[in-house]
Amino acid sequence: MILALTLATYYLLPFARWHRGPGLPNQAVLVDFPHRRFYFFFIELWPQELYYFTGLLIIAAMALFLMNAIAGRVWCGYMCPQTVWTDLFDAVERLVEGDRRERIIGDRRGWTFVHSRRILTKHALWFLIAWWTGGAWVLYFADAPTLVKDLATLQAPPVAYIWIAILTATTYIFAGHAREQMCIYMCPWPRIQAALTDEWALNVTYRRDLGEPRMSVKKAKLLRQHGKPAGECIDCRQCINVCPTGGDIRSGIQLACIQCGLCIDACDNVMRQVGRPTGLIAYDTDINAQLRLAGKPPVYRLIRARTVMYAAIILVVGGIMLYTLATRSAIQISALHERNPLAVMLSDGGIRNDYTVRILNKSGVARAFAIDVVGLPGATLQTAGIEKTNRRLVGTHPTSAVLSDAGYFAKHVTLSLALRSSGDAGRGFGRDRAAATLVA
Repeated sequence: MILALTLATYYLLPFARWHRGPGLPNQAVLVDFPHRRFYFFFIELWPQELYYFTGLLIIAAMALFLMNAIAGRVWCGYMCPQTVWTDLFDAVERLVEGDRRERIIGDRRGWTFVHSRRILTKHALWFLIAWWTGGAWVLYFADAPTLVKDLATLQAPPVAYIWIAILTATTYIFAGHAREQMCIYMCPWPRIQAALTDEWALNVTYRRDLGEPRMSVKKAKLLRQHGKPAGECIDCRQCINVCPTGGDIRSGIQLACIQCGLCIDACDNVMRQVGRPTGLIAYDTDINAQLRLAGKPPVYRLIRARTVMYAAIILVVGGIMLYTLATRSAIQISALHERNPLAVMLSDGGIRNDYTVRILNKSGVARAFAIDVVGLPGATLQTAGIEKTNRRLVGTHPTSAVLSDAGYFAKHVTLSLALRSSGDAGRGFGRDRAAATLVA
């Protein structure tokens, strides 16, 4: 279910539409590099709002820590792209070549016609999946239907074909051949996760107090008839066979375990077949193993200091981001003082300072702007090029501030340039300010 949901989201999301008005892209999720915009449904982010991405990174990190504190490497086992695509490639392999036993038999028979045909079919399907994975990625950076048409007619930009080739190769190698080696040797998260977990985290656990000593079904039955201890584990090794990283969960929590839970399903199936209770391998804590040995009921503590802290950080950062999104201004102004010269003495005794004023219109409607000097009585402002602007305009305008009253002369005077913009159909004025320095 999670596999289908994550893959469907990745492959289909570029084709989702979201109407934003005339002249604007209608792709729901789009990274628009030419116009320096990022669109996510009703949200539009500009380069000046890079702090939102910082907030998203903080939330993503805290969510990863929270998942780890609650259920160990649940991200690795269910949502990591490496796991998702490896599971997809495994499903194709089982569909074409059969289960593990059938694949071993086929390899022992050698390169017969049937075996060769299955191998070629499998790798062809793997390559098609890898190719479409790379193709889907580039669709997030341009209008998806248009780019698909251009790719099919060989009219797409060369950079699109280059990135598709790179991502096709990496997907085919990582998911089809590297597989568990990526998790064991290349991914840094297992090393970080080991330092973040504690004894209350739910991890895929072999309940040693129930399973040991392990032995066959017949031997365990004989020992129980004589009143001797016998564990529930029959040493069938199914937990090892289904593990995508080849680990043995009976050896305890280890670097190779990605908490996918496949060993739980395999063990429960075997236990049902031999008529024994399930749950020999399950999500459990180290504390509960000790409690069972002492004859006490299990205890679970999902709410504790670290989970509360991670959740609080997520809520605070998310709340700040939502507030700033809801209250952000549709216009912005910035002023850069010209450095050569810093100031000019006029013939009437006044002092002129020149600035480059940058106006940002994010409202999506045409606006007329007015700039005022605030905090410096007696100063006048001369601005060139402030007219009614087009939609989504970033305008740069030369601006001069002139101070004619000698009573205000000083080395440096701080002033503010106040920007006012009129909207359309009675939307009123938007406002913003930029600090500037006047040199006398």
